[in-house]
Formats: sequence, C-alpha cells, structure tokens
Amino acid sequence: MRITFRQLQIFAAVALSGSTIGAAESISLSQSATSGAINELERTLNTRLFDRVGKRLLLNEHGRDLLPHAMSLINGAEDIERHYADHLLSSATPLRLAASTTIGNYVMPRLLASFRDSLAGDGDAVVAKSRMLIANTGEVAGAVGRFEVDVGFVEGPSNQPDVRTTPWMEDELVIVAAPSHSVIHDRTSKVTSLRILRGARWLLREKGSGTRDAVESALTPHLHHLQIGIELGDSEAIKRAAAEGLGITCLSRWVVADFLESGKLIEVKTSWPTMKRQFYLLVHMKKQIAPGLQRFLDHCN
Repeated sequence: MRITFRQLQIFAAVALSGSTIGAAESISLSQSATSGAINELERTLNTRLFDRVGKRLLLNEHGRDLLPHAMSLINGAEDIERHYADHLLSSATPLRLAASTTIGNYVMPRLLASFRDSLAGDGDAVVAKSRMLIANTGEVAGAVGRFEVDVGFVEGPSNQPDVRTTPWMEDELVIVAAPSHSVIHDRTSKVTSLRILRGARWLLREKGSGTRDAVESALTPHLHHLQIGIELGDSEAIKRAAAEGLGITCLSRWVVADFLESGKLIEVKTSWPTMKRQFYLLVHMKKQIAPGLQRFLDHCN
C-alpha cells in the first residue's frame, strides 16, 4: 500500500485548517514537511486534492471526496488507542459534541449532568474534559460530516451527506408575550383569536435557524402570514425582547420555562392542537462508535 496513515493525517489537518502553516502547527510538523507530504499524496493518487488560492489550500471535489474516508480511518485509529489505553472500556473518554442553540443552551446541560451522575467515579472526568460546539442546525450537521465532533443534536432534519439522522425527542413550542402586551389585554377569553395573532408583530430567529423553520412551519398553516418584527440570532435574546414588550414570539418551552414561572412572560393560548417539533441526533455513517460514546448515546435514548 503506497498511501500512508501519516499522509492522511496531514491531509486532514490541511483540509481542516486551510493552509500548510496551520496544519503544521496542529500536528507538530514543519511547513516544508507538511507541503511535501501533501505533494506526495497527490502524486500517489495522481490527482489534485486542493485548489491553490494565494497561501490558502481549498479542497476541490477530489479532496472533498477523500476527506470523509480519511477522517473515518483517523477516527477509528484514535478510538483504538483510547480503547486500549483505558481498561475501563473508554468510560472516561471525553466527548466531542455539537448542538443547535436551543438544545445546546437548555437541554444539554441537564443531559450532561445526568450522564455524569450515571458514571459514578468517572463522571467528572468525562464531562470536565468534554467539549461542545453550539451553532445553528446546518453548522452542526457540517461538523458531524467533517468528523469534527462525535455526535450532533439538532432541531430539524439534516440532508448532510453520509450523516445518519435519527429522531431523538419531541419539543413543545409555545407562544408567549409580556403581561403588558396588547395580545393579552385584547382577548375576550383565555383563547386568543386569529385576528389578534395576525395583527401582532413577531420576534423570530434568523433565517436558517432550526427554530425559525419549526416556528414558521407551526404557525403559517393557521396565520398564513407573519408580521415579522425584529429578527435576532439567539433564542435568549428573543425571550428577553418579548418580555420587554417588543413583540410576541413562539419558542421552545425549554427556553421560556423560567420566564413563565416568574411571570415575566404569559403563555398565549390558542384553539390549535399543541405545537410540537422533533429533535434529531446526528452521527456520521462511517463513525467508529467507541464504548464510551456508545454509553453516552444509550443514556441519551
């Protein structure tokens, strides 16, 4: 076999950093040795893997095709090392997680705490060394697809190639407003009319957000059109803007639970069925599932 494992490591490092300088720093190798390894790999495969743009190396279609295969091999080798370095079947292996914003900010802290408690003596070591990327759904799916994380949790389905999307848990969406907002005072009963909701200004997440997609899918069949007020890139900011009376919004019950309990927000009741959405779990199809990660996935389910 003419391709070496080290070449694939260097290729992946360059692909993820975008330059031989950045890759050399991450893998403790000189820039010239890094460039030489990439050139040798391209000669062996008889194809270019990168487009050279100034000092940047950008993956071309051949490089994008090779990266998942290389990452799968590297990931598998790392799992073997961790497995045999830890006689407790890798129970203390740190986790590399990614989650979309609602899940990352509100669901994962509770999930990680319960996982820590389930591991007894190893729990603190696992959770303390783990890391979690919080981003929008598309970015999380991309990180899973590039093997940058072990598992992703998102608020909408993903079409990322080679990533397995599994339904995970249901989330309830609720409409909320400040106690002083007109939608609370204009209603003649506990149920708010369509006329009032159609006339209200809605605070929404940015386009591309899983929460934005879910909210529009839930509301549009009833309201047909939303008068959009402020768009914000964070659910916490939307919650606080709604509490200040800047508009009404529809968010996960996970997000607004504390403000509903304190009275800063009031749930706006409708005659519609309960609005729910599905959370999903993402794992690369070629991901080697180490025992420690499997234990975490079992806990999630």
